[in-house]
Amino acid sequence: MDIGWYLVLLLIICIAGIIFWCRHRRDETKFIHALLQQIELLKSKEGALNLGDIPSEQLTQLDVPKRYLSLYRAWRQFINGLPVPNDKDKLTGLANRLGLKSRFLTLMPITQGTLVLIDIYQFRFVNDLFGFSVGDKLLQILSERLQGEGNNASFLARMNEDEFLLYFEQAQDEARLLAIREKLQMPFNIQDIPITVQIQMGYLDLAQHHTYVSQLLRRLDLALIKAKEDKHLFASYSEGDDLSQQRQLGIINRLPKALARGELYMVYQPKLDVLSGGFSQVEALIRWEHEDLGMISPAEFIPLAEYAGMIGLVSEWALDQVISQQHKWQQSGLSLQVAVNLSSKDIISGTLCDDIQTKFDKYGLETKLLSIEITESKLMDDMEMAVKTIEKLKAIGVDVAIDDFGTGHSSLAYLKYFPVDEVKIDKAFIDELMSDKHAKHIMKSSIELAKGLDFKVTVEGVETEEVKSLLVEMGVDKIQGDLFAKPMSALELEVNWQQLQLRK
Repeated sequence: MDIGWYLVLLLIICIAGIIFWCRHRRDETKFIHALLQQIELLKSKEGALNLGDIPSEQLTQLDVPKRYLSLYRAWRQFINGLPVPNDKDKLTGLANRLGLKSRFLTLMPITQGTLVLIDIYQFRFVNDLFGFSVGDKLLQILSERLQGEGNNASFLARMNEDEFLLYFEQAQDEARLLAIREKLQMPFNIQDIPITVQIQMGYLDLAQHHTYVSQLLRRLDLALIKAKEDKHLFASYSEGDDLSQQRQLGIINRLPKALARGELYMVYQPKLDVLSGGFSQVEALIRWEHEDLGMISPAEFIPLAEYAGMIGLVSEWALDQVISQQHKWQQSGLSLQVAVNLSSKDIISGTLCDDIQTKFDKYGLETKLLSIEITESKLMDDMEMAVKTIEKLKAIGVDVAIDDFGTGHSSLAYLKYFPVDEVKIDKAFIDELMSDKHAKHIMKSSIELAKGLDFKVTVEGVETEEVKSLLVEMGVDKIQGDLFAKPMSALELEVNWQQLQLRK
C-alpha cells in the first residue's frame, strides 16, 4: 500500500478521535449546564428554597457521562433529602394557608375580584368507606381540576383537609361559579371505584367587602358556613354576617362563666299520662338569661356548644342540676322521673353510664328516676356505640327515649336496632293534623309503628283539646305541651303538683 494511503487513514482516525472527544465534551458540558440550571432553580426571588420549581425529570432524561455518575447520584440524594417548603401543601403541591397569607400580604389591598372557598360535603365518609389512600387521590384529582382549563383563578390554595381557596382577579357572577362547581363535581373514578361528591361553595365579592387578610379569610369562612346550611350548598358573604359571628363567639366565650355564675337554670314541663290523667314524668329544659344578651334559646347555644366542644360541660351541669333537684323533691315527698336531653357526643363518650351511676349514688337515689332523650338523627353518628351505651343505660335502670322521632333519616331502617323504651313524635307532625288527611295518616302510622315495637309514645307540642282528643284516640301514652302544662321552675312544680295531678 502506498504511504499516501497510510497518511490518509491516519488523518481519518485523528479526525474521528477529535469528533468523538468533542461530542464527549459537549455531553459533559450539557450535563454540567443542566445541573447548574437546577441549582439556580432552587432559589426563589426571595432567596429561599423552592422545590416546586425543580423539573424532576430534566437530568434523568440525559445520558449522564460515566465520570459524573457519582456526582449525579449525590445530587439526587441531596434533592430528595431537602425538606418540603412550609408554604406548600405536600399532597397537592398547591400553596397552603401560610403560603396564601404570604401571597396576599404582597397583594394588599385587594379591592376587586372574587374569593371562593369550597369543601366536599361529608368528605369523611370517603375516607371511612374507601380508605385514606382513595381520599388522598380524590383530593389530588380535585386539585388538578382546579388547575385545569376553563378555571381562570389567579391563585389556588389548599386550606386544610378538603378545603380549597380560589382567588379570581376579575369578579365572578353566580352562574360562572356554579358552572365551575359543576365541573368539579363530575364523577371520580379511583381504583375502578366510581365516587360522586357534592361541593359546598361560599364566596366573597372583594369590591364590596375588601379588608385586611385575616378578616377576609374570616368572612370567607362565614360564607362557607352559610353554604353548609343552605339547601343548595351555595352562599355568599353578606353585610352583617360578622355581627352574627361576634354574637356566637360571645356566647361560646361566656358559657363556662355563665354556668359557674348561675345564669343557666332548669325549668320542667310535665307530661300528661293519658291512662291516669296525672303525670309522673317531666322534661328538664335549659334556660339561659345572659346579662347582656337577655334570654338565649337552647336552639342557639346548644349547637354552638357542640361545635366548640363544650357540650360535655353543659351535659354534666344538666345532670347535676336534675339529680340534685330530684333529691330535694324526694325529701319533700315528690317522686317523679325526669327526662334529660343529651347529645350524641355524650352517648358515645364511653363514661356516661358510670358518671350517671356515681351521681345517683352520691344522693342515694334510684336510677329509674332518670330518662335520657336522644335526637334520632344524632344516634346515627355512631350507631354501634350508641346501641352499646343504650344497653348499658337500661342495665343500670335508666330509661331511654328517641326524641324528635320521624325527623331524622333512620326511622324505619334502624329503629328496630335501638333498645329504647319510648319515642317522642315531633311537634312538626301536629301541623295540619286536623285539616290534612295525609298528616293524620302519617301520625297514626307512626304511632302504630312505635307501639308495634313495644315502645311507649309521647307527642310533644300539643296545644288544643281537639288535637289532644285525636291523639288519645290514636293510642298515645303521654302528651306534652302547653295545653297540659307550660315549663315551670322546680318551686312552681311543687306548688302546682296536686292541681296538675287532677287535670285531665
